Amino acid sequence: MACFIVPMLQAVATSIYRKSMRKPASGVLGRNIPALEKMLWGGTVMLIVDHIINGELTWKFPFFTALGAEGGAAVFLRELLTVGVPMSVVITLVWVVYALLRERRAAKA
Repeated sequence: MACFIVPMLQAVATSIYRKSMRKPASGVLGRNIPALEKMLWGGTVMLIVDHIINGELTWKFPFFTALGAEGGAAVFLRELLTVGVPMSVVITLVWVVYALLRERRAAKA
């Protein structure tokens, strides 16, 4: 229900970081920041659409259906910590592997 918030915040932070860089980043991971940004924003958009389709997000306040129920804030926070954080960690680890493999492939060429 709220699992997309953590990757979305990471995407915002990554976008701010990329746009604040004065010169192109160096290093394997620095050169692949745009790829991480695309992975995070793409996943966030897909999750938002999925949550809207499944009725977990609404167009009226409080927007998240769980927050309208008794004890919903605890459920909301638990989902952020148990689903959102691991999801962001996995996305970041996949990006690291992608960046390393891409660099290795470029070195062979």
